[in-house]
Amino acid sequence: MVSKFSLNTLLILLISSFLIVVSLRYEPDWKSLDSRPLPSWYDEAKIGIFIHWGVFSVPSFGSEWFWYRWKTAKEPGIVDFMNKNYRPGFTYADFAPKFTTEFYNADEWANIFKASGARYIVLVTKHHEGFTNWPSNYSWNWNSMDVGPKRDLVGELATAIKSKTDLHLGLYHSLLEWFNPLYMADKASGFKTQDFVKSKTMPELYELVKTYKPDVIWSDGDWETTDVYWNATEFLAWLYNDSPVKDTVCVNDRWGKNIRCKHGGFLNCNDKYNPVTKKKWENAMTIDRYSWGYRRNARLADFLTLHDLLSEIVSTVSCGGNILINIGPTHDGMIVPIFQERLRQLGDWLKVNGESIYGSKPWTHQNDTITKNIWYTSQKSSDSLDVYAILLSWPQGKVLTLGAPLPSTTTVVSMLGYSTKLNWKPGTKGGIDISVPVIPSNQLPCTDAWVLKIEGLKN
Repeated sequence: MVSKFSLNTLLILLISSFLIVVSLRYEPDWKSLDSRPLPSWYDEAKIGIFIHWGVFSVPSFGSEWFWYRWKTAKEPGIVDFMNKNYRPGFTYADFAPKFTTEFYNADEWANIFKASGARYIVLVTKHHEGFTNWPSNYSWNWNSMDVGPKRDLVGELATAIKSKTDLHLGLYHSLLEWFNPLYMADKASGFKTQDFVKSKTMPELYELVKTYKPDVIWSDGDWETTDVYWNATEFLAWLYNDSPVKDTVCVNDRWGKNIRCKHGGFLNCNDKYNPVTKKKWENAMTIDRYSWGYRRNARLADFLTLHDLLSEIVSTVSCGGNILINIGPTHDGMIVPIFQERLRQLGDWLKVNGESIYGSKPWTHQNDTITKNIWYTSQKSSDSLDVYAILLSWPQGKVLTLGAPLPSTTTVVSMLGYSTKLNWKPGTKGGIDISVPVIPSNQLPCTDAWVLKIEGLKN
């Protein structure tokens, strides 16, 4: 028999639980939205892959801003390219049927992304050209099912990522569309009307979330007006309170020209962002130095080397950021060998050195105080703090002097991927002197960016 006291206690607990749930709802204002904790998976992941793919992948010349540079900026190089290679009267829309994607295999892409060691991806679902890579109900005859691929590009990759890997799915979406008549009319009104927002771009965002359930919404195309025009806070309140991904989703800061670098789940301000800030941030960058979309005329020197890529990753993670590494597939759905090679090389490096990256935190120092080209990260162990010194170049002499670490009698130094502990002694000017081992080149744990794990420091 249940006592009256037990029933009363149960009732109080139920009411308390209900009140807690109600109190955790977020209001459509930035003070409330910014109070939401960033889901922990995002900071722990550190590395993501950005995929810029769309109709711009057909001309694959200049950059993903091809249409704007041709028709608005009227850049001579772009105009000349079109005059020389395409018939008079050719329009940007005529590129869409050539976005064929016949070699697109989402399972193969998922395998490449998994092999890279990345923990999340962000796929461009719609760039500023307005073409949607999914069969959107709000983009009639300008989507991947009606013209060009005749398939759901977003859906295929979402399925492959979720069924074949443990990566988190992220989706990029441009708020604006350069030449959409509704957007142009709103713009002409000084953004006093919102026809484009209410009938096109915001319905697309709700559709993406409900259909594909992404863990990242990466917004862009916000810069011409404020968050009020975009109805950004209303969408984010729904996303955090009632969406199917309310507990796991993360968003960036591109929700209005007055919002960048100030509000949002994490900051990426402008492209290739690398700040000093306490708020979580992301460095979105490209392997092709000059474009986010695929370029047919790119030269080998235009691509980052593995060393370049690792340098960017290490400096970003050391300062508390995530890094989003961009590739541009071709119009027929291929990830070209240079991108595959860089991603697989990165994955090989992370297999050896991942513990210095995934889940790490900034240490008290980011760079060493004596030796250049050394970056630090840290991890909490069971009873202390482990520090990782990431060497972007192999030491020249027999001794490596580090100024930042202060050793204790229990300090242990090792190299990730190398079984023998390294000898050390206190530095003559403070810090620590570490004996550099003689390792045959074929026995090195990796070919670039070697990592020393230092346990038991005073600091």
